[in-house]
Amino acid sequence: MRLVSFLQVLLLLGIAAYLALVTLENPGVVRLPLPTGSGELTVPVGAGVTLFLLLGVLFATLLLLPSLWSERMRRTREARLRRQSEDRLTATLQARLGTATLPDPVTASEATP
Repeated sequence: MRLVSFLQVLLLLGIAAYLALVTLENPGVVRLPLPTGSGELTVPVGAGVTLFLLLGVLFATLLLLPSLWSERMRRTREARLRRQSEDRLTATLQARLGTATLPDPVTASEATP
């Protein structure tokens, strides 16, 4: 899973470098069509680059979110199971120590000269 996130970061950095190059080579404005199809948005190239870079970051974050969430849930579940096991072991040990017959100190001192 780390390889996938590493590749995503490399891809995002490559896209950012390419877009920075485009921005430096073409200072001016860019016309972006609106998703509704009812017009276009005219923005400077730098703002367009920033917009698409932020969209790339959002996309990479959404790709990583499910794996991070499942890892967090797994760790929480393991910690809960560990606590339950420790509680059971503690209760068992206390029960065993409570039922163990200890020699009476008065009788033990009389038996040994």
